[in-house]
Amino acid sequence: MDAVTIALEIAVQDAAGVRIAREAGAARAELTQALALGGLTPSIGLLELALDAAGEGGPEIHVLIRPRAGGFHYDADEIAMSVRDVERAVAAGAAGVVVGALDPVGGLDTDALARLRDAAGSASVTLHRAIDVTADPVATLEQAVDLGLRRVLSSGGASTAQGGIDALRAMVGAASGRIEVMAGSGVNAASAPALAAVGVDALHFSAKRTIAAPADGSVAASMGGHDITDRDAAFAVRKALGL
Repeated sequence: MDAVTIALEIAVQDAAGVRIAREAGAARAELTQALALGGLTPSIGLLELALDAAGEGGPEIHVLIRPRAGGFHYDADEIAMSVRDVERAVAAGAAGVVVGALDPVGGLDTDALARLRDAAGSASVTLHRAIDVTADPVATLEQAVDLGLRRVLSSGGASTAQGGIDALRAMVGAASGRIEVMAGSGVNAASAPALAAVGVDALHFSAKRTIAAPADGSVAASMGGHDITDRDAAFAVRKALGL
């Protein structure tokens, strides 16, 4: 395995997470909120703080654009909102956006994705794990190539990237350098070396841990805990890859 060729992308929910991504030498930080729901579009205020935290020479900030939890088939209003969110994120300084949309039968909504791509202008556009919901992620990869997207984030159609490792290997072969393939879902220090070995361009992971709510029966306890980026977990992935 040539560790030097593997880029790291850490999904973060706050400026502190961006600072950890910077310390860990990540190429990118995917900025999101509500990771427990699969991730939702973060606020512009959070994006501005994240850009400040990245600073000069830090990770690129790529913003997840997802208007709601649930599936990836969006109505006209949700697509229109996402287009505006892309425009505002890029105008605020994001280096890229992470998007996905499916049609009523579970294939890529290529019209919606073309609108989102165009809204991003020259910024990088990543197709997120909506690709894993399609019937054939390898075939869907070709559509992403045709759309001119920069990369796909995929678990190979499985619940975890480790489980979809054979499909990821096939996606790398099909991509043939035309589009980047980034493995994500359940990536940690234990699975990272094997995933890197199949030739993916990058690994995506959250390195998160949960801050538990107080167990005192209070109103605060009923609100549940929240996730933060764990520095040790992030550095463990880096170490496992020999970086």
